[in-house]
Amino acid sequence: MKKMLKIIILVLFVLFVIFLYYFFIGKAPKQKNIIWGVNFSQMQAESLKLDWRETYLAILDDLGVKNIKLLTQWDWIGGKKDDYFFNDVDWQIKQAQRKNAKIIYVVGMKTGRWPECHIPNWANGLSKEQQQDEILKYIKKIILRYKDNDAIAVWQVENEPLFKFGQCPWYDKNFLKKEVELVKSLDSTRQIIISDSGEQSMWFGAAKIGDIVGTTMYRKVWGRISDIFGFYIDSFLPPVHYWRKAQIIKKIFGKDVISTELQAEPWAQKLFYDVSLEEQEKTMNLEQFKKNIEYAKETGLKEFYLWGAEWWYWMKKTQNRPEIWNEASNLFSNL
Repeated sequence: MKKMLKIIILVLFVLFVIFLYYFFIGKAPKQKNIIWGVNFSQMQAESLKLDWRETYLAILDDLGVKNIKLLTQWDWIGGKKDDYFFNDVDWQIKQAQRKNAKIIYVVGMKTGRWPECHIPNWANGLSKEQQQDEILKYIKKIILRYKDNDAIAVWQVENEPLFKFGQCPWYDKNFLKKEVELVKSLDSTRQIIISDSGEQSMWFGAAKIGDIVGTTMYRKVWGRISDIFGFYIDSFLPPVHYWRKAQIIKKIFGKDVISTELQAEPWAQKLFYDVSLEEQEKTMNLEQFKKNIEYAKETGLKEFYLWGAEWWYWMKKTQNRPEIWNEASNLFSNL
């Protein structure tokens, strides 16, 4: 019995060493031609009390961004039942076409930015099944409207739909599959991204459903324990961690992994525009921005969408702090 116990302990120790070596030791290969893009949310720009059109044009014209992940909300477009408002999104896509920029278009209920799930008031009282029927109707409207637009490079169905984060009424993997099936039936020409947490997932679920896996990449955040207690956390994951997980996904599923959400804005104990600038800079400042870019380059991934372009413009426009905006401009001008 003692001998068997020793063997089990030895095997577990060996497995632990292998795990530690594979996910935490080593370096990923350098990528020569990295694709850099940004996330853009009209809602976020307006929450910062910015002119969202001015902000969007500055991203395209001043920064020279050529790849945009466009976050649109169901409650903004479908705020009235069966009465969809597309004017703002039409304008955003038209401006991207003007600059030959390519768009990842995010569709669904959970599309990013707090509270993550964006449900119209009229749909709040519906049953889960009724909400799902309405979401499918909404997605169909989006795909049919924009599938012939050459600015749309790829669809993303939901945002981290398998990761329970945000104020969402339900999570349903089977419904996610229905959403993907619907998009594919309406547009077979484009791939579909399913995104997942970069730090708290192995991405298997996303890889089984989507054509491309999107991952988050956060380096310094507020760890919430309760409504009144938490602390700042520096990620301990080395760059090679993302590369090795991406290689597993590639070997098992034949899918590529990209970073659809690279931290480039603060993550504070409240929504960052409700805390002081000093508090914001505990998790994002010029030095941290540069560190995150260099970290991303060392992960071995080929494509990154920075999360925070609206904040950079807010810093420049309202705080007279253009340093991060200028640094981002250097990044995109060197492509």
